[in-house]
Amino acid sequence: MIVDKIENAHIYNAISTGLTKALEILKDPALGEQEKGRYEVDGENVFYMVQQYTTKPVEQSKLEAHKTYIDVHYIVKGNELVGYTSLDNPKLPAAHYDKGDDRLYDVPDNISRIILTPGTFCVAFPQDAHMPCCQIKGPEEVKKIVVKVKMEAKTVGSK
Repeated sequence: MIVDKIENAHIYNAISTGLTKALEILKDPALGEQEKGRYEVDGENVFYMVQQYTTKPVEQSKLEAHKTYIDVHYIVKGNELVGYTSLDNPKLPAAHYDKGDDRLYDVPDNISRIILTPGTFCVAFPQDAHMPCCQIKGPEEVKKIVVKVKMEAKTVGSK
């Protein structure tokens, strides 16, 4: 998982062209003015969703992971906690939902917790189980952009 500010997005350009495209999309300040919904950039290869919601208690959340997509979560307004653990965490229970690209897991007690604020993003790769949309100290209104990037055949570090 990567967590950073959008002004540092250029650091990650060598990872994949899809991730570079996703981070370029997020640099557009007009993006935050778009209505909720799904927007295609390159068909099923790169698309994004504008989301608005109230954060929820950690106790009501599940970890999610995606088999073939990289998720890039970018906060436009509000703050949220994102839980994180690797899929190889020995305390991670078996997925109780596994359909299509998505898997859901109950939350073990040994996850990392990340705070996302306006202008920050996190990148969750297929090996990263993540738990977005959580409260920090109480419910908060959040506007977020999630860019979905289909994994490329060749990325940095792949064989």
